[in-house]
Amino acid sequence: MLPAYRRAFALLRLPFSLFLMPVFWFGLSALREPFSWSRAAAAFTILHLLVYPASNGYNSYYDKDEGSIGGLKSPPPVTPELLHLVWLFETLALLTSLLVGWPFAAMVVVYILISRAYSYEGIRLKKYPLLSTAVVVVFQGAFTFLMAQVGAGATSVQLFEQTNLQLALVSTLFLCGSYPLTQIYQHQEDARRGDRTLSLRLGIRGTFVLAAVGLLAGALLLGFTYWLRGEPRSLLLFLLATGPVVALFSRWAWVAWHDPTQASFEWTMRMNKVSSLCLSVAFITVLLLSQSH
Repeated sequence: MLPAYRRAFALLRLPFSLFLMPVFWFGLSALREPFSWSRAAAAFTILHLLVYPASNGYNSYYDKDEGSIGGLKSPPPVTPELLHLVWLFETLALLTSLLVGWPFAAMVVVYILISRAYSYEGIRLKKYPLLSTAVVVVFQGAFTFLMAQVGAGATSVQLFEQTNLQLALVSTLFLCGSYPLTQIYQHQEDARRGDRTLSLRLGIRGTFVLAAVGLLAGALLLGFTYWLRGEPRSLLLFLLATGPVVALFSRWAWVAWHDPTQASFEWTMRMNKVSSLCLSVAFITVLLLSQSH
């Protein structure tokens, strides 16, 4: 019994959940007023160690991937034990989120329901390229950005302040650029299941073009918003920290453009790791400097 759960546990892909960290740090870094660090830590733990792994596991349960998936080059077979772990993690997430506050708990419930609709075979939003992309970039982008702030105790005035909403939109634009890249090596697997993902529809070159447009649009809006907020230092830190991301993306796009086999699992994971690390460093630095004042 325990070995079965141990194999199923791998499909929760906890390390892969940490690739979503930058949006959380971005949300906190946008708060100008002091917030509750203890609440923020609780919210971080709930999202990254419970909610996201449960979402990963639920997706794996219905995808039944035979090839590489995010964070796992050779995933184990899907068994009923995986669903048991998903229910456990979701239950723990819901119960502990209530300790943070009911607004945060309500947002966790919405996120879980959307995640289920994305994967569940009876709904399977993943089958629809534009709808699934819109759902992911909004809920893993702007919605998570605001959820991090709600978890930290932000007020409604802080949440709906114009530049804060613009930064929430930035997070969605960044997801619009990065999300299709996570599908670029799964074209055969997605086609076998009948999931017409946006990356599959666009092809390898089209996926890189969309990624470049999304990331550039996000960076431009970010720069404009930091200028409106009178935060040139934040923009400089972002540009310095994301230099390696731009260099790696440019190199990957160049080699994959000329050799489609380079749109691979290895390149995708490398891109995820570098971008997650660099963006997290940038936003954590902005956060610490802003809160120290």
